[in-house]
Amino acid sequence: MPSALETLIKILKLERDTGYKNNAVIGGLEAYSRNWVQQAREQARRPEHHILVDELADLMQSYGDIQNRNERHDRITYMMDRIMGRVEPAPEYAKKLNEYQDPKPRQLKNTVPKPAKSKPSSSNDNLEQTNNEFYGTDDEFIGGEDYRPSGTDLPPEPRLVHPPRRPRPSLDENEARDIMRGLNAHISKMKGVGPRMVKALGRLGVERINDLLFLLPRRYDDYSKLSYISQLQPDQLVTVIGTVRYVQIREAKQGRRKDFYMELDDGSGVISVTFFGQHYLSRVIRVGKQLVINGKTSIFRNRLQINNPEWEELDTRNLQAVGIVPVYPLTEGLTARRMRTLMQEVVNYWADKLPDYMPEATLARAELGDLGWAIKNLHFPEGSDHLYHARRRYVFDQLLLLQLSIMANRREWQSVPAHPLQISDDFMETFLSSVFPYELTGAQKRAIADIRQDITQSIPMNRLLQGDVGSGKTAVAITAMAMAFSQGKQSALMVPTGILAEQHYRNITRTLENFPSETKPTIALLTGSLSSAERDAVYQGIRDGSIDMIIGTHALIQEGVEFHDLALAIIDEQHRFGVEQRGKLRNKGMNPHLLVMTATPIPRTLALTLYADLDLSIIDEMPPGRIPIQTRIVLPIERERIYSFIESQIEQGRQAFVVYPLVEASDKIEAESAVEAYEQLCKVFFRHRVGLLHGKMKPSEKDDIMASFANHEFDILVTTSVAEVGVDVPNATVIVIEGANRFGLASLHQFRGRVGRGGFPSYCLLIPDKDTPEAMERLQAMESTNDGFKLAEIDWKMRGAGDLIGTRQSGRNTLQITEMMQPDLVALAQQEAKTIYVESPDLTRYPLLKERVDMLYNENTDVS
Repeated sequence: MPSALETLIKILKLERDTGYKNNAVIGGLEAYSRNWVQQAREQARRPEHHILVDELADLMQSYGDIQNRNERHDRITYMMDRIMGRVEPAPEYAKKLNEYQDPKPRQLKNTVPKPAKSKPSSSNDNLEQTNNEFYGTDDEFIGGEDYRPSGTDLPPEPRLVHPPRRPRPSLDENEARDIMRGLNAHISKMKGVGPRMVKALGRLGVERINDLLFLLPRRYDDYSKLSYISQLQPDQLVTVIGTVRYVQIREAKQGRRKDFYMELDDGSGVISVTFFGQHYLSRVIRVGKQLVINGKTSIFRNRLQINNPEWEELDTRNLQAVGIVPVYPLTEGLTARRMRTLMQEVVNYWADKLPDYMPEATLARAELGDLGWAIKNLHFPEGSDHLYHARRRYVFDQLLLLQLSIMANRREWQSVPAHPLQISDDFMETFLSSVFPYELTGAQKRAIADIRQDITQSIPMNRLLQGDVGSGKTAVAITAMAMAFSQGKQSALMVPTGILAEQHYRNITRTLENFPSETKPTIALLTGSLSSAERDAVYQGIRDGSIDMIIGTHALIQEGVEFHDLALAIIDEQHRFGVEQRGKLRNKGMNPHLLVMTATPIPRTLALTLYADLDLSIIDEMPPGRIPIQTRIVLPIERERIYSFIESQIEQGRQAFVVYPLVEASDKIEAESAVEAYEQLCKVFFRHRVGLLHGKMKPSEKDDIMASFANHEFDILVTTSVAEVGVDVPNATVIVIEGANRFGLASLHQFRGRVGRGGFPSYCLLIPDKDTPEAMERLQAMESTNDGFKLAEIDWKMRGAGDLIGTRQSGRNTLQITEMMQPDLVALAQQEAKTIYVESPDLTRYPLLKERVDMLYNENTDVS
C-alpha cells in the first residue's frame, strides 16, 4: 500500500499537470486533506513529522482560496519540495520544529556516514529517503529510538535538484508560431548588428537569430573558483587571471618558428606562458595588460608553464559579478567582451518571449526545466547545478527533435511502395551452399533472414546492418544482391572510395562465379577513374538492364545514371554519406529497398536514436578461425624496440601501418605529425620502402598510394586517421598508433581492424604521448577486448556520444554538447520521441513542436 506521502506526491503532480484547477481529486485539495491528515498522522513516527503533516494540511486547506495561477504553482511546488526535503519549513513551523530539536547528536550503530554524491539525485531517491525518515526502518539506533539521520555530519552544499517549470503564458497557436518564426530572421535585423558584425558572425556559422541564440559557450570560467598561481600543480586544466610582467619573441627549431613568450603574475606567483609560432601576439599583448588564460599546466626545466592557452583581456565586469562567465567562440573583428554583450542582449530578449515547443507532459515525465530558463542558464548560469540541468534539457531537445525528423523522413520514404521480392527457400538453400565455401555465422544468417523478410513487402526496406571489422557484412550484401537478381531486378552497391569499390567489385565477381544457375549476373564497376567511353558503356548497360549489379562511388548518384529496374540499393560505410546522398540513390529507382552498412559499432540505444529511420540488424559474432589481434600499450621510451619488431615482421615478408594524429606539425597542438615522421622513418628504415598517406592528398592520389601498399610496393605506410576505413591488405600484420591517447576508442578499434586480415598473427601497438588516468583507462580497454561493441559502450560512458555520432548531422543543425549524451538521457529522449510519434505521426497535435523540427531540419525554411 502506498504511504500517505507517496499518494500525496502523485496527487500534487496531477494537479500540476492539469493546470492547477484544483480538480486532481474530487472536492479539491481541501476536502482531500481531511482524510489524508488522519492517515499521515497514524504513519508519522516522530514529533517533527507531525509538524510536516500539519503544515501540508494547512497548505491544502487554503489552496482553494488562491485565485492566481502562478501562486497556485508556487504552492504546489513548495509542498512537493517540503516532502522531498529540498526546502526548509515556513517560519512558524520552523519555530515549532526547533522546540523538538534534540541537542545530543545521534549515531548509527556500526555505521560510518558516507559523503553525499555530487550528481543530483532523482525524485524517487528523495522520496524513499523521506519515507524512511518519516516512517522509520528496522535498524536499531543508539538510545533505542527509531531515527535515521539524513546526510552527513556537515550539511551538503545547496543544489538545484529539479529545474523549475512555470505555467505557460496563454498564447494562441498563430501568435506562438509567429514568435518562433522570428528566430528565422537574419541577424542583420538585430539592433547594433551592422555589415561588419554580420560578416564576423558569418565566419562562426551564424546567419539567423536562432543560430546566435544557440551558439553555446566553448567553456565556462567560474570566477568564484579561480586558481592562484602559487597553488598550481602540473597537469591541471586551470583558469588564471594575472598581469603581464614580461614579453619576448623567441626563435625555435633553427629559426623555422618564432614563439611568443610571456610571464603572468597574479600576486601569489609568476607562471611562464608560451604561444608556439604566434609571435604576432606581441602586437596585442603588452606588459601591464591584465589577461584571463585557460590551459593545462606542465613542467619544463623545473618551472611551471602553460603552453598555447586560450586567452582574453580581462573584463572587470566579470570580476564584479563573481560567478560563472561564458567563453564563446570568437573570430577576427569580434572581441570576447562584445560577444558576451551581444549574447546577453539576444538571451534577454528571447528567453522569456520564446514559447516552449516541448509538450508539458513530456517535460514532467522527463523532469526537465522550461525552455526559457534553460536558455538563460546555458549562456549565463546561476550556478553549476543550474548549468547541469540547462545542458540536460538542451541535449534532450536535440535528441528528440533529431529523432522526430528522422522518423518523418522514414514515414515519407515508406509512403511510396517498392517492388516486393518473393524469394523461395529452394533458391536460398542452393545459393548459400553453392557460393560460400564456408558456413555462415548465426548472426549472418539472422541478418539475411531480416533482409529477406523486409523485401517481400511492398513497404520499402530501410535497414542498418552493423558489424564489426571482419564480421562478414560483405557476404550478407552479396546474398541480398543475389536475391534481387533472382527476381530479374537490378541492385547497386555504393562505397566511399574508388579503391574500395574496386575491392568490392573483385570480391563480388569472384564469389558469384559459382552462382547456381546457367544465367550469371552481369556485374559492372562505376567510378570517377573510368574513361569517357567506359563510363558511357556502363551508363548504357544500367539503362537497358543488361547490367544486373553495379558497384560504384558517388558516381552512381550523378546525372546521367538511369536504372532500368533498380530494386535494391546498398550503401557501405554509411556514416560517410549524408541523408541527401542516400535519398539521391533511392531516387534512381521506383523506390528501391535500402540496406546501409557500417563497420563502426554503435551501442544499440544510440543507434536506434541516430538512425530511427532504419531497422537494425547486428552481426555480433566473428567467423571461426579468425586470429585475435594482440594489442599492447608501449611507452615512448620503448620506440626503438617497436622499430626492431617492425623490422622483424618486414623480414618475414609482412607489412606495417604507422598512424599519427596530425598531417603536418601544428603551432597549437603538441603532437607528432605524419609528414615529419615520414621523413624520420625513411631514415630509420632506409633499407625498406616507406609510403605516406594523409587526408590532404587528392582522392585519386590516396587511392593510388593505398593500391600500391596493397600490392606490396611499400613495406611501411605512414598515415593519419584517413586509414580508419580502407581496403584489405591481408599482408599487413602490425599497426603502430602514435599519440594513441588522442583518439577515441571507436577510431582506435577501426585502426586495429586494418591488420589481421590474412591469417597471420597480428599486432596493434599503442604509444600514448600523455599518460593521464582517463587516457590510460581507454587504452587499457583496447588491450582487454577485441569486441568493438563492448568498446563502443565503454567509449560512450567515458566520453559521451561525440566520437560515435561522427558525421551524423543533418540540415542546418549540428549536435552540440555530445559529451552529455549519456545512455540514460538518450534512452529517455528515444522513449519520449516514440510516445509523441505514436500520438501524432505528423505532429499536428503539437504544432509548435512541428514548427521547431521544420526550422532545424527542413532545408526549405527561408531566412528572412
